[in-house]
Amino acid sequence: MNHSKKLRHGGLLALTLTALLGSQAMAADLPGKGVVVKPLQSTIAEESFQTELVNRALKALGYDVQPTSEVDYNVAYTTIASGDSTYMAVNWDPLQTDMFNAAGGNQKFYREGTYISGAAQGYLIDKKTAEKYHIHDLSQLKDPKLAKLFDDNGDGKADLTGCEPGWGCGEVIDAQLKAYGLSNTVQQNSGNYAAIMADTLTRYRQGKPVLYYTWTPYWVSNVLKPGKDVLWLTVPFSANTGSQKNLDTTLPNGKNYGFPVNNEHIVANKQWAAANPAAAKLFAVMKLPLADVNAQNLSMHNGESSAQDIQDQVSGWITAHQATYNGWLDEAKAAANK
Repeated sequence: MNHSKKLRHGGLLALTLTALLGSQAMAADLPGKGVVVKPLQSTIAEESFQTELVNRALKALGYDVQPTSEVDYNVAYTTIASGDSTYMAVNWDPLQTDMFNAAGGNQKFYREGTYISGAAQGYLIDKKTAEKYHIHDLSQLKDPKLAKLFDDNGDGKADLTGCEPGWGCGEVIDAQLKAYGLSNTVQQNSGNYAAIMADTLTRYRQGKPVLYYTWTPYWVSNVLKPGKDVLWLTVPFSANTGSQKNLDTTLPNGKNYGFPVNNEHIVANKQWAAANPAAAKLFAVMKLPLADVNAQNLSMHNGESSAQDIQDQVSGWITAHQATYNGWLDEAKAAANK
């Protein structure tokens, strides 16, 4: 080997060693290296986007993130509290306060920061029927003639598209129907929410009156737009269940839609979070605009709902908010080095 070839060979070897050492240093700098994360979410497919965004950030910190498991909310809280799972990104506050407390509350869970704020819930009817019959409050459906407008199965009662069994909202709806004297004129229809809401949307497109419960962020309010296609119904007074029995759900504007505005938090096993300050800081600083979740949920409703579609949507969101995303990671890494 001549002198020039030796120099080139030596230079390549040095570059290779530098790159190798650099990659090893980078791996060593990742605070999650070797730590397993077991994420959970509910069976609502539209919660996948916000969950996978957290998973992506955890992976960028080096964590070994396992595939997300889908379970009922109650199971999620007890499983995270026991340490058998790590976190979920959809702790509704205050809607799920009783579930949270029953599983151990702040003694078992780490919950800092607000991931998604301003999540609304309540009852809506189609605008055409609301304006024709001057319906603006749920209690007006005590009138059998008005209730019958929303009767889809011929039993004389209004059919209210309600909640999936096991969700906190179903109990609240039942309690409110009783409190407002609607038990004889309004029936909550429970079941797979996506399926019963699809039936509701079909009725709406057929020009029939519709009455339903929904929440944001979710695709429904991007398809049936409040103020344009449908209207929110007020309730005559606050009526809730459990620890929220005396909760005043009146909004600052004086209107009462029966449910307080909720925030969604990332909730994690407390011991795990204490042992992983980088992930704990990440959970505390991540913030996702509600409108972005609504838009992504609408894409899912329109057919872009495969696992790969959701990963692509996460990638797209990160690209559009790269500085924000990088800032989360920087704060998380800094927390690990304290």
